Amino acid sequence: MSDVPADLAALRASIDNLDRALVCLLAERFRITQAVGHLKADRGMPASDPERERRQIERLRGLADEAGLDPEFAEKFLTFIVREVVRHHELIARDAEE
Repeated sequence: MSDVPADLAALRASIDNLDRALVCLLAERFRITQAVGHLKADRGMPASDPERERRQIERLRGLADEAGLDPEFAEKFLTFIVREVVRHHELIARDAEE
């Protein structure tokens, strides 16, 4: 580590902190979506809500653009997350049927 310039080490430390924050935020998001999945299952609602997903992607693209982040990347990221959330909701619904 002593061969790494101080400015590079500082930037890497910032990246590491952001990675930790991202993981914590994703964990919290998934805790909330698990609760959503249970509510949907209890009420017999479908695991997926394509219209909501479309609006969320549109909203995230706008937020990304405002923040200077590539909207295409943001859409791919959210699409990946939504697919995983829907998968969890489907599993919750199956478990509720048993």
